[in-house]
Amino acid sequence: MASVLYMSYTGLSEPLGESQVFQYLMHLAHGHRITLITFEKPENIGKPGVRQRLKDRCTDAGIDWVPLTYHRRPGIPATVYDILQGTFTGWRKVRAARAEIIHARSYIAGTMALLIKRLTGVRFVFDMRGFWPDERVDGGIWTRNSLVYRLFKRVERRLFLGADHVVSLTKAGAKAFADFPYLKSRVPPTTVIPTCTNLGNFKPQPGTAGHPFTFGYLGSAGTWYMFPEVVRAVKILFDLVPDSRFIVVNRNEHDYVRACLERGGIDLARVEIAAASYQEVPGYLARMSAGIFFIKPMFSKLASCPTRMGEFLGSGLPCLANAGVGDVEGDLAETGTGIAISAFDDETLRDAIMRLIAITKEPGIAAKCRRAAEERFSLESGVKRYDAIYRSLADGAH
Repeated sequence: MASVLYMSYTGLSEPLGESQVFQYLMHLAHGHRITLITFEKPENIGKPGVRQRLKDRCTDAGIDWVPLTYHRRPGIPATVYDILQGTFTGWRKVRAARAEIIHARSYIAGTMALLIKRLTGVRFVFDMRGFWPDERVDGGIWTRNSLVYRLFKRVERRLFLGADHVVSLTKAGAKAFADFPYLKSRVPPTTVIPTCTNLGNFKPQPGTAGHPFTFGYLGSAGTWYMFPEVVRAVKILFDLVPDSRFIVVNRNEHDYVRACLERGGIDLARVEIAAASYQEVPGYLARMSAGIFFIKPMFSKLASCPTRMGEFLGSGLPCLANAGVGDVEGDLAETGTGIAISAFDDETLRDAIMRLIAITKEPGIAAKCRRAAEERFSLESGVKRYDAIYRSLADGAH
């Protein structure tokens, strides 16, 4: 059993905090002592009953949860303040819990963890989640010449050089950072753990036979997600299959989603746009025939593993996606559970949609998708790999 401090700049009150932090830790807490520090956005954690519900869930799982406040403004100074408060709180928790390992999710939490490591000597797991500075550039938030980008590329170098173990979401991402010049002959021990899905929550439901063909879209639509291209695919689907439908499950971008649909000439009477909690998402998936998502195929996305892919496949739904994003193309091709395209012209989209519709009609396709999810994206598999990392580092610390 190891004593682990887990730090996440994503809050438990956010969907990713629920699916990609708590779902792991509730299982890891069976074999390790877990202290969790998260940064919660006031508009989420301030909703009636949310803080107490999350506190109760952590207590029931045996997790010591320390929620800190996420500060959005003023920009960089607010982030610096969060790093300072997280570092101080984490340092105190490492000493109080006699933590042997600090596990940091992404770059901001990683910066805090690296500072704490230098103060205490604790072992540091850098769970990179993607090339974050390059994601900010690719998403149009920063420029490659900006001071903040150059600063965080220096931070990135320190994180890789200072990590006792690195976790990458994809094989493509692990290969990319192993080629960084400053890591020649110094690549830290690395484990690939894709974005995993709690397949107990996401599973095939009684068939949709006789229902109209329905494309499904989950999660964010802005920044590096190519939602206008998704809309073009939906328009082609609607023209090909007159009774087809489109369901969008998204938290905070409904105005943007609706505007894209209107600009694309989509009949909104055939579209449903909904907000859903993590627990409610499977109910929407049960009404879909296939999933669709397009993500900008940029360098930063080599290290990305879309959460929605495991949720679609776990629910028995094949996917239409694009190449150039993590291991998506290989995963779909190797398992026969979808189509990955490299262009977005009408002919390519039409051909891909017709092939996808044919896949949805294959006998046993739901079970095939489910098997692919179990082999590649199961929560149990991810938990076992994290457990092995913790035990290895704890043994090495003694």
